[in-house]
Parts: sequence; structure tokens; C-alpha cells
Amino acid sequence: MAVSERGPRERMVFSAAQLIRRDGVAATGMRDVVAHAQAPRGSLQHYFPGGKEQLVNEAVDWAGRYAAKRVGRFLAELSEPSELSEPSEPSPSGLFAAMVRQWTDEFEAVGFASGCPVAAATVDCAESTASTRAAAAAAFARWNRPVAEALREMGVPAQRADALATLMISALEGAILIARSEQDVRALTTVARELGPLLDGAVTRGD
Repeated sequence: MAVSERGPRERMVFSAAQLIRRDGVAATGMRDVVAHAQAPRGSLQHYFPGGKEQLVNEAVDWAGRYAAKRVGRFLAELSEPSELSEPSEPSPSGLFAAMVRQWTDEFEAVGFASGCPVAAATVDCAESTASTRAAAAAAFARWNRPVAEALREMGVPAQRADALATLMISALEGAILIARSEQDVRALTTVARELGPLLDGAVTRGD
């Protein structure tokens, strides 16, 4: 959905997430959000009486929900037949590769200016309040749940699925930071290649 197709409040949350992932919490000003969202002046106080803290927290929440929804899209894409192959069962390594590919595609298409808004809000400790840290933790948990559920459906034992989902997200977030610092996707392709066999090796269904 394009920014212009959202209502003013939704546009501002979306814009805050985009600016935070590019500039961090400290450098993201309320006026910048209004301008990016093309929202009416005075609308921030109307929609976000809690000020910047409320807006940042809602942007972090939006990012967590977006990441969680993307898991379902990745799984659907993995199950779709291509012109060269029949539909196949998604694998843990395939899911992780799709999660990584989202970022390699973005970095190769538009550069390394932006990262994950949830990570940005967490790293920017000087501007992160207790409520923002709680919002970030909740966002990561919301993302972790569908990844773990997908792993369980692929045959990973329940007692390992949550841990491996955390490993996948942690490796991805770390690789994003390294990729941005190096201006290269090397770290992303490395974690996808090296973790793939470990993730697939956790599948016990049919053993």
C-alpha cells in the first residue's frame, strides 16, 4: 500500500518507521515525520498525544507486525511452482534464505541507507525509553512466533523451534548491521549459506 493510500495516522506511523530505520530515533524529528507522511499540520498532537515516544513505539509495533506478516508471504512463495519446477515443501533453510533475500534485494536495488526500525530503536539507547525497549522486545517476539510456528510445521521439534527462530532473527539482524557498515551483502549471504544446513538438520519428521 502506498503512503498516499493510508489515512493520516497510518501514514505517520509508516513514515516514522521508515525514517527511524534510516536515521535512528534521535535524528527522526516530529516535523520530519509530518513532512514525509504529507500529513496536516497539528495532526501529530491529535493522533499522538503521547508525543514522540508514542509515535516511535507505534512505529516499532508496526515494524514487528510487518515482519511477522512477511513470514507467511515467504512461505507462500516457497510453495508456489515455478516455470522450471513443481511445487515443493518449504524448508527451514528456504525460509531463512527468503528472509535474507528481502534484504539483499533491497540493498542491491537502493543501497544500504536503511536497516531494521526495531533494531534501530533498540540500538539508539540514548533516545530509547523503557516503553520503547518494551515495544522493541514485543516486536521481536511477535516476529519470532510465526517463524517458530513455520519451523514446527516443517518438522522441527517444538522444543527447538523457538530457539532456532531466535537464532535466525538474531543472525539476520546482525548481518544487516554488518552489511550496512561494509556496504556489501557479504554477511547476509554468508549467514544464509552457513546456517542453512544447521536449520535443515533440525527437521526430524520422517526420521
